Amino acid sequence: MDFGAKLACITRPGGNFGLMLIMVSSLLTAQEQAPAKPLRFDLTPLLGYRTNISFETQAPSGEANPPVILEQGPSYGFAFGFRLDEENLVEVRWARQDTHIHLEAPQPPSKQKVTLDQFHGDFTHEYILDHWPPWARPFVMGSVGATHLSNGASGAFTRFSFGLGGGIKVFPRRHFGFRIQAEWLPIWLDPEVKTLVCGGGCVVHVGGTLSSQGEVTMGPLLRF
Repeated sequence: MDFGAKLACITRPGGNFGLMLIMVSSLLTAQEQAPAKPLRFDLTPLLGYRTNISFETQAPSGEANPPVILEQGPSYGFAFGFRLDEENLVEVRWARQDTHIHLEAPQPPSKQKVTLDQFHGDFTHEYILDHWPPWARPFVMGSVGATHLSNGASGAFTRFSFGLGGGIKVFPRRHFGFRIQAEWLPIWLDPEVKTLVCGGGCVVHVGGTLSSQGEVTMGPLLRF
């Protein structure tokens, strides 16, 4: 059928309905072919658990003291990130641990309540693997930032910290997922941190160069 016959078919009675079907079909085809808009931002509330930290110490007199132990316990926080592309992500992450410190000594330890706040920039690479399901992505990450430790009005310090870790992200929906990760988190303590009160009138000088803890976290992931 030539163009004139097709036009006559469309314009005769009932032809308007045929024209409408052609227009709707063309619109649906164009929508199917258009690529989905990239999702650029990730937001993840996080719940986790951190191991203890052991700090080398000295008494004000210069004598060696038993180490100060920052006790293990739960942590919480959030991460917000921008995707450079579908596999690479830069995030800002805050984590808090409310815990206690004590001197490692034979007698029952005298504890003091402390708060650890950690502010890190995370650099993550996700792997989209052919032999994995498309909704599961393993990832590796490196982070750098600062850790602030405070026991109230009597003592606080902030030091450089960094991290190395990895995990997996699962995306049952395009805008929603779930994330689980483990990370090693060293804190750089040189120069020494002085006059940290560890409970029961104990005042120590925290020395050494590197102390670290581990953390496992998980949480829901929102993409938009």
